[in-house]
Amino acid sequence: MFRRRLAYSFLIIVFALSLSTSAFASGFALYEGSARGNVLGAGLVASADDPSAVFYNPAGITQLKGKQVMAGFTAITPMITVESSNGAREDDFKRNWYFPPHAYYTQQINDKWWGGIGLFSRFGLGTEFNPAWPGRYNSYKAEIQTVEINPNIAYKVSDKLSFAGGLSLMYFNLDLKQKLNTGALGVGDTDFELDGDSWGWGLNAAVQYKPVDWIQMGVSYRSRVSQHVEGDVKVSNQIAIPGVVNIVNMSASGNLHLPDMIFAGVNFNVRPDLSVGGGIYWTRWETYDKLEIQFDRPFGAPPAGMSTKSTTRKAWDNVYRFLIGVEWKMNPNWDLRLGYAFDEAPEPDDTIDYILPDNDRHMFSAGFGYHKNNWALDFSYTYMLIIDRNEIAARPAQGIMASKFCEGSAHLIGLSYTYKF
Repeated sequence: MFRRRLAYSFLIIVFALSLSTSAFASGFALYEGSARGNVLGAGLVASADDPSAVFYNPAGITQLKGKQVMAGFTAITPMITVESSNGAREDDFKRNWYFPPHAYYTQQINDKWWGGIGLFSRFGLGTEFNPAWPGRYNSYKAEIQTVEINPNIAYKVSDKLSFAGGLSLMYFNLDLKQKLNTGALGVGDTDFELDGDSWGWGLNAAVQYKPVDWIQMGVSYRSRVSQHVEGDVKVSNQIAIPGVVNIVNMSASGNLHLPDMIFAGVNFNVRPDLSVGGGIYWTRWETYDKLEIQFDRPFGAPPAGMSTKSTTRKAWDNVYRFLIGVEWKMNPNWDLRLGYAFDEAPEPDDTIDYILPDNDRHMFSAGFGYHKNNWALDFSYTYMLIIDRNEIAARPAQGIMASKFCEGSAHLIGLSYTYKF
């Protein structure tokens, strides 16, 4: 009874965290679906043998008997330094903590059919600088928050083959802050904030195949999710000169297409107590070609002038994440895990900005699992090493300095609790 109450308490905590933000993902995609998955990665896409299969490969829930629930979160704290071309170091990045959550429920309906539902975040972004830092005219704070509800149905064709499909409903919230250089108007810098939200939907499909007892393979696809974001522009100094300046509070909207994803993995049970898995994640970031904001009236000031539309070119690239993971079952209660991933960044040099100062990264992970009777606790730690990005050209119209990103890193701590009813 105590452990069942613990499972319910963990679920409540996860729902409380469900609008948390993350930072420094591939673009702003998140792949942290569980503590175990944070280490094993694509190997879990193939084996998919716990409730986080709803996230990694829903076809795998056909292996789960009865009713099972998992809940948890990944705590993330990033850090990066911006160094200008004259050697000045801008150490104004604030090291915050972000807590993307996960929660899953699976149920066996009969010998052929299973159902499952997940609550998780596949996209998130959080960066914050000192509001007075030199790059403030591009960005000094940015947050993207999402929460996704994903029901699935899975069908077991045979002991070797299973399929699944589902529908995703995603809530999206955007909050961007920067400074406007309005000193020439006699008011100093003006705070500019764009805040909006929306709902979107997408589909997913998955397959798991076991050609022999010691090999599992899996592929999972999630469609792009289109969001029509509506919100408000808020400014600290409202300035209006007809035909010349119009910096005032107003409504705004824009469209954002979040990318398709494909997860593919293979897992080898090389011994009864040892498995090795790996694979790739593919994210179609070419869907993010521009950030376009539509104002409900002309907005702006010289020298750019006033317009009802603001368009910023993004032209992001499609990217891969390559993963490998090892799990060793030490004894009936304890598992040890090690993992590595190489993650590509989608932002090209000529459009990258301070909303997401990012680059390719290495990810080194370790973790353990403790399971007894009908419950389990999983823990993971990941160190992310972000490769320096050099020679970012100045783009004064967008507030970008000639600079480079260096000394980037992040710490990720995952915790998941599973209960089998």
